[in-house]
Amino acid sequence: MFLREFLSKIEADGKLTRIKKPVSHKYEIANIIYSLDEQPVIFDNVKGFDFPVFAGITSSRDIIADGLGTTKEKLLFKLVDALRNPVEPEIVDKAPCQEVIIRDPDLSKLPILYHLEGDGGRYATATVSTIKDPDTGRNVSYHRLMEIGRNRFTARLIPKRQTRTTYDKVDGDLEMAVCIGNSVAVMVAASLGPPSGVDEFGIANALDKTPLVKCVTKDLEVPAESEIVLEGRLTKELDREGPFVDLTETRDFERQEPVFVVDCITHRKDAMYQALIPGRFEHKILMGMPKEPTIYDEVSKVAECKNVLVTMGGGSWLHGIVQIKKKNPGDGKKAIEAAFNGHKSMKHVVIIDEDVDIYNSNAVEWAIATRFQGDKDLVVKPNQPGSSLDPSGKHEPGKKTLTTKVGVDATIPTDVDKKKYEIVKYKKVDIDDYLR
Repeated sequence: MFLREFLSKIEADGKLTRIKKPVSHKYEIANIIYSLDEQPVIFDNVKGFDFPVFAGITSSRDIIADGLGTTKEKLLFKLVDALRNPVEPEIVDKAPCQEVIIRDPDLSKLPILYHLEGDGGRYATATVSTIKDPDTGRNVSYHRLMEIGRNRFTARLIPKRQTRTTYDKVDGDLEMAVCIGNSVAVMVAASLGPPSGVDEFGIANALDKTPLVKCVTKDLEVPAESEIVLEGRLTKELDREGPFVDLTETRDFERQEPVFVVDCITHRKDAMYQALIPGRFEHKILMGMPKEPTIYDEVSKVAECKNVLVTMGGGSWLHGIVQIKKKNPGDGKKAIEAAFNGHKSMKHVVIIDEDVDIYNSNAVEWAIATRFQGDKDLVVKPNQPGSSLDPSGKHEPGKKTLTTKVGVDATIPTDVDKKKYEIVKYKKVDIDDYLR
């Protein structure tokens, strides 16, 4: 479903809030989005700007599933299938995202938000960015952008990720296009991080039809239905980026990052700007959920994997739950090792059986309480490469963060009477029969 079609659908379903009262891009919009628990919202009247602002279309698994024409329970398998079977997108000659072309761009005309006091500046966050690597081809990902001038941002490029790797190996500027205002399929695909050489726009097209168009000034392609596209260059100039709140809801520190110069802006005649508040539901889901298919694939190599969940309580990055159909005594421990291979930044993982509701944290805790013994079922891996997002990790400048990884096998042992591990259930009766 294209973005506008989806917004119309959820508004008709009563799942979208429309705010007509004038609001400010300075903290007010971010605070309203937060206060709405990030449910889908459109701000029709942003003080000082011609563009409405919308947010919230990837703030829950149910909304994402709706946007992809599936259910929460089937979402993982739709993502796995798209990762395994990308579909080459159609290239069109004309596109809504190029109805207006601005060759002397002024970022001050865009309602880029101030999110939280103490941030380094105005930040663009719902930023689907695409580059071309000379060896592996197109790559699509997210890079937060901090405004530093009329047509300049600093772009956070994470070391060893594809954009940074390409940027470091090319001489001179690296062309990059940033798309703001995209379908659920594009938003999710851009967050998946498949192996180098796998086209994220091909994954988006497998999730839902996603035609592309050539950029006006760059040798890049972008989704034709995008609202706004920033065409520009990652330069070798460095400038201040940050501080800014990150995934764990703690404030990331200030860095020196590449300057992204915007040479051209294209947009729809009635374009909308997309916001995404940092450290909250949309940010977490778009970071954590895309790791579930890679964990699923790795665990499936050693056991029968039934489901995977990267949890909100772990910052949607550091904690995972893997559900398996246990057939052999060692399946739980094998699944632990495979899960860490599937998501290198994960710190803690719990393995559960089929009968435990993976989406119910009480049920998972119950499995740990009744099926886990620390002397036999615990895996501890000290001094492992971890995540820079973990404030408790060992951080040294220029070195990979180190952490201790822990795996918990909370599955039923294979050599026991399984009935004693099962929940005994009462029978539901119709209370009305007793009240007549």
